[in-house]
Amino acid sequence: MNRPVLVILLIVLGGLGLASLFTVSETEYAIRFQLGRIVKSDYEPGLHIKLPFVNNIRKYDRRILTLDTSPEPMLTSEQKFVEVDSFVKWRIVDVATFYSATQGNEAQALNRLSDIVDDRLRNQIASRTLAEVVSEQRVSTMQDIATSANSAASEFGIEVVDVRIKSIELPDDVRESVFRRMAADRQKAANLYRFEGREEAERIRSDADRQAQIILAEAERDGQRLRGEGDAIATKTFAEAYNADQEFYSFYRSLQAYRNAFDGPGDVLVLDPSTEFFDYFGGDSGSGE
Repeated sequence: MNRPVLVILLIVLGGLGLASLFTVSETEYAIRFQLGRIVKSDYEPGLHIKLPFVNNIRKYDRRILTLDTSPEPMLTSEQKFVEVDSFVKWRIVDVATFYSATQGNEAQALNRLSDIVDDRLRNQIASRTLAEVVSEQRVSTMQDIATSANSAASEFGIEVVDVRIKSIELPDDVRESVFRRMAADRQKAANLYRFEGREEAERIRSDADRQAQIILAEAERDGQRLRGEGDAIATKTFAEAYNADQEFYSFYRSLQAYRNAFDGPGDVLVLDPSTEFFDYFGGDSGSGE
């Protein structure tokens, strides 16, 4: 065999060798077909062998994927329309069943999954009131939807991991009425708080006025008591001074009377010289002589 033929043969054998090998990653499922029939679908991650031109390989993602649906109008149990926007977390759990049920068309699988979730979501919303849909029951609603949808989706090799409601919007007319009712409720609460505030303010003012009256009364009482005690001490002092030297005390009081009588410039006092007021103006003994 000449050299060129050997080279060509080696190239052909190398190409056949490469064509007979394929790899499967940790994030993939792989299905091996033979003449359109599934031969094997449980490949582990790694390097594998196939028959060139006889087997063909198709791969699918084994990771959790997201189906983001469009907002849909739905009716609550009160016959009120709401617009529900949701998304679905899903993954392929049986790639052979998935391929057989959808012919390997992922778009077809997503359409069927969307219909299943949408149907379950409508049923759950229809069984609840608007208040229940937007309240803490929203979590249990999503769990019920995921459980119900998962049982139906398992028929074509899909597991519904989770269903989440992104938003629940009211139609414009309903939203306006809800806003008005909410505004009225908030206004009612605000009025109640204002009334309670005014009532508390009046109570505080009344208590402050009462405390002020008590303080003033106690101060007046203490002042009267102190003034009385002071007057008593002054009277006692005057009495003791008078008893110690009555003549000097009379002289001292007369001097005070003279000072007060002639306090202003140009004061004129017309009195009888023989009156008691002038006792100390004359004689040495204060007899007025």
